[in-house]
Amino acid sequence: MSRFFRFLVMLLVLAAVLAGGWWWWQQRSAAQEAGNSAPAAAAGGARRGSRGAGGPPGMAIPVTMTTAEKRDLPLTLDALGTVSALASVVVRPQVEGQLMELLFQEGQEVKAGDILARIDDRTYRAALAQAEAKKTYDAAQLANAKVDLARYQQLLSASGVTRQQVDTQRAQVAMFEAQVQQDQAAIDSARTQLDYTVIRSPIDGRVGLRQVDTGNIVRSSDTNGIVTVTQLRPIAATFSLPQQELPRLLRAMAAGPVPVDSIPAQASEPVERGTVLTVDNAVDAATGTVRVKATFPNDSGRLWPGAFVNLRIRMEVIQDALVVPLVAVQQGPRGAYTFVVKPDNTVDMRDVVLGAVTQSEAAVRQGLAEGEQVVTSGALRLNAGSRVTPAEPQAAPPRAAPAAGAAEPGPRRRGPPQPGAAPAQPPATAPGATAENAP
Repeated sequence: MSRFFRFLVMLLVLAAVLAGGWWWWQQRSAAQEAGNSAPAAAAGGARRGSRGAGGPPGMAIPVTMTTAEKRDLPLTLDALGTVSALASVVVRPQVEGQLMELLFQEGQEVKAGDILARIDDRTYRAALAQAEAKKTYDAAQLANAKVDLARYQQLLSASGVTRQQVDTQRAQVAMFEAQVQQDQAAIDSARTQLDYTVIRSPIDGRVGLRQVDTGNIVRSSDTNGIVTVTQLRPIAATFSLPQQELPRLLRAMAAGPVPVDSIPAQASEPVERGTVLTVDNAVDAATGTVRVKATFPNDSGRLWPGAFVNLRIRMEVIQDALVVPLVAVQQGPRGAYTFVVKPDNTVDMRDVVLGAVTQSEAAVRQGLAEGEQVVTSGALRLNAGSRVTPAEPQAAPPRAAPAAGAAEPGPRRRGPPQPGAAPAQPPATAPGATAENAP
């Protein structure tokens, strides 16, 4: 009995020791966590204080601002168009023959009437000479018939011939006159065929790649022809607009020329400016769009037939609109609002009523006056009454040129460690780095 009692007492003592050790471990862990969280909380409070709404009162928040101004606001539509030539002609021969000369260079600019090629014309010259000789022969017969008719008329007055003979001779003269006219038509036809042997450009434009070489027999039935001449100045662009925009476009065309500008792919490229030429006579029922054609002078030659181009069509212009940048307008539960900078460098949260909105600007109908300053960046850090200061853009410091023989700045290759030098610490991102190693 006494042995059992001693064993029970030992168990109770051991349990008390274990409980005391567990309590001591919990207290120590809680103290360490409290010590580690205090600096982080202080740093977080400092960061929140630097963000305006949660920061110390009176701190000025740097923002950028601009002035609301009254001016004309153009309303535009963007569309993807396809450049097409106003005229493109496949030059084909109109007579058959051997191609003797090509008088153009591929890619050459030509004018209407410039000679492009020549075909062997010997056969056509011979046909022209034959037609001219035939006319000369018939003209001689006509002259002789006219002389005989004059004699018969004199003899008729003296009753030397019958009236029937005079009428027959008069008909003979008319027949020879018709034959001479027929010969003249044959001459004109032969001269035209001879002129077809000299192939000229029908329009002003640019010559493409030739389709046939000198020495080949060419015919009017050739599919590819000799070459294609394409007009580049002026040039056209065709694009599609939704049918809902058709009434606006027609009203704009009725008021005057509708400007169309190209949107260059790079800011350094110039903008091509043109006008709307016409609208198609029907809406495409499959897509609900209508095709529109615009023309461009294309003096620079940047627009090329078959290429895609982004276009901006100015549909209308709002006169004397109060315009602010679109980035100055915020959206809240009550609608659009903006931060207005007051003379004491505090901001007022102002509800506004917007009118027309473009990609970068907005027209304000109510809630803002001309000349007031509005915040364009930094609005997320503001509340009503926050103090602001204009943010000045900081230029990058000039980079000094390295001295002669100096190495260019940049990563350097580490050399072997010197004897007795302390080993370099690994970077925070290297394997095995710890929080103490991190900067």
